[in-house]
Amino acid sequence: MSPLYQRLALAVLLSVPAPVALAADDRDPLESWNRGVFAFNDRVDRYFLKPLAKGYRAITPQAVDDGVTNFLNNLAEPSTALNAALQGKFKQSLADTGRFIFNTTFGLAGIFDVASSMELPRHDEDFGQTFAKWGAPAGPYVVVPFMTGMTLRDGAGMGTNAVFVLKWRNEPLDIGWETELGILALSIVDGRADIIPMEESMTAGDRYRLLRDAYFQRREFLINDGAVTSDPFLDDDFDDDADETMEPGTAEQVPESAPSEGAAEAL
Repeated sequence: MSPLYQRLALAVLLSVPAPVALAADDRDPLESWNRGVFAFNDRVDRYFLKPLAKGYRAITPQAVDDGVTNFLNNLAEPSTALNAALQGKFKQSLADTGRFIFNTTFGLAGIFDVASSMELPRHDEDFGQTFAKWGAPAGPYVVVPFMTGMTLRDGAGMGTNAVFVLKWRNEPLDIGWETELGILALSIVDGRADIIPMEESMTAGDRYRLLRDAYFQRREFLINDGAVTSDPFLDDDFDDDADETMEPGTAEQVPESAPSEGAAEAL
């Protein structure tokens, strides 16, 4: 999957133009606990991860940074293709498999995104979306230490993805746990560095609720393939019976590598 911070950045982009609802959210019954963990994560980011990401940006040329992001995205393609198939999107799954093959071979292990120029756009599918398609309930929203907020369903999806990644990358390739940890660290730092330019959009308001509500909106967008039938951010401006529906499509409608991808959960 794409770096977690990039996903949150995309979520914030979808929600920033609209006002944030301040009413209690029944999807977040653990809000008091979650806020405490959120504050802890914020301190970890402020004193460790953010300075590290700033240093990474300072010493990494843009072309190299783009190549790293492409490489990490390419590693996520097998999971994307599998989840597309599990959701019955067989044509998309074949296209995602093609992306992985072309970028791995002609794109030098994915450093160059040659598949996009071949009209094979990148999609965003994960096990959390698959479980939702299968009818699994979302469960409560929980902020995880050293990570971010997610529903129990998406947490189970992340765990399933971790098992899948260990299977397909380690058993046939035998890359070792040291390399796997290196990839994870690079993913975290690269993802955090990519959203530094948009941090100013998160300086006002209740950041916890903004990011929580943006997360829910983003997940609905992905699960429904771009069709959002309810928008809590617009409740103050529209009647309760009105639905705000986005043009159906895929997550690729919002480019993941765009420099304007938003702000981070842990600023």
